[in-house]
Amino acid sequence: MGVISFIKRSPFVFPLACAAAVTMLVISEGSYWESVESLDELGVLAQARTDIRDLQIALLDAETGQLGYLLTGRGEYLTPYDRGIASIDPTLRKLDAYYGSDPQVAELLAQMRAKIDANRIELADSIRLRDAGQADAAAVMAAAEAGRRRTDAVHALGADLLARQSGKVVESRADLYRTLKRNRIGVALLSALGLVAIYFFLRQNLALGRHQLALKRVVQADHDRLEIVVAERTAQLTELAKHFQTAREDERQRLARDLHDELGALLTSAKLDAARIKSRLAGTAPEALERLADLVGKLDTGIALGRRIIEDLRPSTLAHLGLVATLEIQAREFAERSGLEVHCALAPVSLTPVAELVVYRVVQEAITNISKYAEASQVWLGLTEQDGEVEVTVRDNGVGFDTHARTSSAYGLLGMHFRVQAEGGTVAVVSAPGAGTSICVRLPLAKASAA
Repeated sequence: MGVISFIKRSPFVFPLACAAAVTMLVISEGSYWESVESLDELGVLAQARTDIRDLQIALLDAETGQLGYLLTGRGEYLTPYDRGIASIDPTLRKLDAYYGSDPQVAELLAQMRAKIDANRIELADSIRLRDAGQADAAAVMAAAEAGRRRTDAVHALGADLLARQSGKVVESRADLYRTLKRNRIGVALLSALGLVAIYFFLRQNLALGRHQLALKRVVQADHDRLEIVVAERTAQLTELAKHFQTAREDERQRLARDLHDELGALLTSAKLDAARIKSRLAGTAPEALERLADLVGKLDTGIALGRRIIEDLRPSTLAHLGLVATLEIQAREFAERSGLEVHCALAPVSLTPVAELVVYRVVQEAITNISKYAEASQVWLGLTEQDGEVEVTVRDNGVGFDTHARTSSAYGLLGMHFRVQAEGGTVAVVSAPGAGTSICVRLPLAKASAA
């Protein structure tokens, strides 16, 4: 972060870096091409030295073959002579092509060519004399001092050319070494700059890493603190929800008891009074008896309604008949009221009284939602123990809904979640449009709850 800020603040850093990079590139490329040129020149120099040697060897072969033929008269000595004479001109052309741009060397080559041509003429003349039977004259020509001087001059000129070539080789090699030295210096400087840049980069990176580590520790500490706060708030909300549910159930129980004790007693007393009045008016007032019969019927309806309300507020069957019988009664009454077909698969389970009441309320909320929204024709109710837990399922074949969308039954499902979570259980709702709805509740067994 500091390096980037420094680069942004300084307008010279980036141009200097570009200039350094371009300079190193120019040095490297220049050194490369100079090295290539020096190596090419060394190759040409080596080839020129080889051509000079070949020229000297060709001339020597021609002279040796000529002397052998003159002394013995045998034709096999003409083979090296012919070979040497034949290779002289191609070699001279190569040397002319190479030294044509150097006036001094071109002059030496012209002198060498003139002397070689004179020697070739003399060699050819001596062989013709030998072929004509004038062996003595040929021997005299071969032993002439002028021919030896020309031969010595040719060798001296070749030595001079070789010396010049050696000087050029030394000079080219020195150029190559200078180029390589410049390249080494450039690479060393670039490496040093790279090491310095790496050092500062690693230093800045280390500082940045320390800063990030410190920030990470701060964030982790905040995260841990927030997790503790969330856990505390969740525990408080769970306890509050459990308290609300308990207070709600206590209020329902109180209301059910008041309805049973006061309203039930009042309706029962009114029904008994109506029965006594009916017995006294028997046969005397038919119209009054008819009105009394209607009143008794309404009192019976009110008593039945009061009992149903009391059962909804606090199902007495849970305490007297158990959870299975209570759910069967609940399912049967729901089927009678709604006209739906209800399938029950209920097995005895071990739950605490509070957990049994939670199951009853969950099933009650589920069948209420089915009757209001599902548009189902069949309902399946299940109760069983699996994997050390009690599993309660309520499933229908209704229209279903999108579980990710907010619906009118969302608060009822939310209430289910709070009820079940307060008892340490879980709720899973599976539904899709047109695929029905399935609610699965899992609660710990009574022994696990007690533990």
